Amino acid sequence: MSLDQTDRRILSVLQRRGRISNAELSERVNLSPSACHRRVQRLEADGYIRDYVALLDPRKIGVSTTVFVEITLQAQADEVLEAFEKAVARIPDVLECHLMAGTADYILKVVAESTEDFARIHRQHLTRLPGVAQMQSSFALRTVFKTTALPVE
Repeated sequence: MSLDQTDRRILSVLQRRGRISNAELSERVNLSPSACHRRVQRLEADGYIRDYVALLDPRKIGVSTTVFVEITLQAQADEVLEAFEKAVARIPDVLECHLMAGTADYILKVVAESTEDFARIHRQHLTRLPGVAQMQSSFALRTVFKTTALPVE
């Protein structure tokens, strides 16, 4: 299925206001409520909309430190990559893990309460990841811009 402009407008609005009512959404995208509802259901069924979430304020829940960790593995064999990916997925403080092209094999986005808390995460989890040859951590000083909305229009 390809997306038309109406589908793209629906997705754009839902990315920014996931709790919007169908009536308000249909008004914003210039559709009848029933047609809008059918389109949203189709976008969900076709996998364009994976989930609905609440975005939390990291400071309010006490994880205001963000650390980007570059990881280089000892080897790139499938079983090494698979073991690493399974293990890193079990660390609750790791929000994202990306397989990279370039100098690092992976980049992780980790949240922590503080630098001391990151030291704990590093000691208890990151140093125990299988196949790791080298690790380099960079602390974010300030988030200048952040969005979860993909460009659909």
